[in-house]
Amino acid sequence: MNNLFTNAIEILLLVFLTITFLQSGIDKILDWKGNLEWLTGHFAKSIFKGTVPVLLSIILVLEMLSGILSGVGVFQFVIDGESSYGFYGAILAAITLLMLLLGQRVAKDYAGAQTIVVYLIPTVFLLYLMQ
Repeated sequence: MNNLFTNAIEILLLVFLTITFLQSGIDKILDWKGNLEWLTGHFAKSIFKGTVPVLLSIILVLEMLSGILSGVGVFQFVIDGESSYGFYGAILAAITLLMLLLGQRVAKDYAGAQTIVVYLIPTVFLLYLMQ
């Protein structure tokens, strides 16, 4: 792939991660009670049943960091032609998605787990491009 094309893909995928994770994190902040209520029911019959507030807090922090680092990474990429912030944002995003995937699998929400994989594929592809 030529460099301009690869750079455009990397920027687009970083924007994708920025939108995805900042929107999700902001939603958790603005509707903490609703998210906690839904997730408490979702994990009621799982090993996570007593730890939902702590786990939701961890996911919130990871999502916000992933989105912020990816967003800063877009600007760094445009200015410098490479992006260590974006790379770390993508790594954190992949880790966050794997944690979400684990949660969906533990809750036996296999359709939800499939949805997480849809986000994980472009994230891993971004990491491959940024290596």
